[in-house]
This record gives sequence, C-alpha cells and structure tokens, in this order.
Amino acid sequence: MFSVDIQIHQPYAAGQRFDLQAKFTLPPGRCLGIMGASGSGKTTLLHAIAGLVTPASGVIRSDDQPWFDARQSIALPPWQRPVGLVFQDGRLFPHMTVEQNLRYGMPVTEGKIRLQSVVDVLEISALLQRKPGQLSGGEKQRVAIGRALLRQPAVLLMDEPLSGLDDQLKQQVLPYIKQVIASFGLPTLYVSHVGEEVAEIADEVLMLAHGALRQPV
Repeated sequence: MFSVDIQIHQPYAAGQRFDLQAKFTLPPGRCLGIMGASGSGKTTLLHAIAGLVTPASGVIRSDDQPWFDARQSIALPPWQRPVGLVFQDGRLFPHMTVEQNLRYGMPVTEGKIRLQSVVDVLEISALLQRKPGQLSGGEKQRVAIGRALLRQPAVLLMDEPLSGLDDQLKQQVLPYIKQVIASFGLPTLYVSHVGEEVAEIADEVLMLAHGALRQPV
C-alpha cells in the first residue's frame, strides 16, 4: 500500500507562494489519474514523491517504510526511493542501445520484475539492438516505461508520458500502459491534462486545482 498525505509550499514569484495539499492511498495494481491545468502542481506532486521536492509537512509511505515524515525528520534522498518515473520525453541515453537503456535501470541483484517479462509485455524484443535515434516516439516511450519498471519500483509515476505523441501514436501506446499496470501490479500515478486519456487508464481520477486534490465535478 502506498500513501501520501503532504503539504507543499514553494515560492513562485516575488512575495508569492504556491501551496499544494495532497492526500490519497493507492493499493497495488491500482492506477490513480491526476488531472489539472498547466501550473496546477501535477509535476510538483510527482517530484515530491520521488524526492526531488521536499514537502513542508506530512508523510509519504510505502507499506511500513516512511520515505518522508516531517515530524520524525525523515527524508530519503531520491536514489533511496524505489520509484519508477516516466517523463514526457522518455529521456533515453542516445549513445546506448535499447537493451543497454533497459539494463541501466536494473539493480545489481535481480528483482521480481524480470527483463524478459518487460520486453514481452511491451513488445520491444525487435528493438533491443537499436539506438533511440532509430525509434519512433511511441517506441521510445515504451522503452522508457520498461526502464522505469526495471528499477523494481514500489510505485510507478507517469508524468504526461503521451504528451509528445500525435493521436495515432497515443492510441498505440495506451494499451501497453494498461497492460503494464495489469501485468506488474504496481500502484501507479498517471498525470495528464487530457481527460479522455486519464479516464481510459485510471481506476479513479482526481482533479488538482487551487492547490488541492478533489473529485472532478
């Protein structure tokens, strides 16, 4: 079980502050969709979970392990948090092959999520010896998702992973994301500003607006 109950305060202009409150619990195999306009704090929320932003107060917990607890002065650095983070642009290493990119995310000891399983679910076996420059946008995102999975994450965070794709490629990649969630059983946060996209993937959708998560109207 993954849970978040945090408050974030960040300056964003002279004399002004951005405030965000987020509270939710996410069981294994469930996907929470988070919608919101640009600047609403969606990426900031994901960065707080990943340890790239420090909340002002609250708790972030994976099962019995606290990643952040303001009262106990616990704040694990990003490299100690088992998070799989998929960005908008994939961020693959251009000088590496697909297989090398996938293996870059793997810990030294093999975990529950195996390389072959990821390759099979994402159907990327034919791409393993190619470099990112030889891939389509949809193929790059499938590889980026695979690399995030092979980090053996406790939670999968997806930050508008389809925003750089045209409508045709989005429809090609969406089924793979759904299959990843079903196959590996990870609690997943899926952030986007596209309602139809979130509704197709998520089990529950929350709206981030005016600094708070709430049920969409």
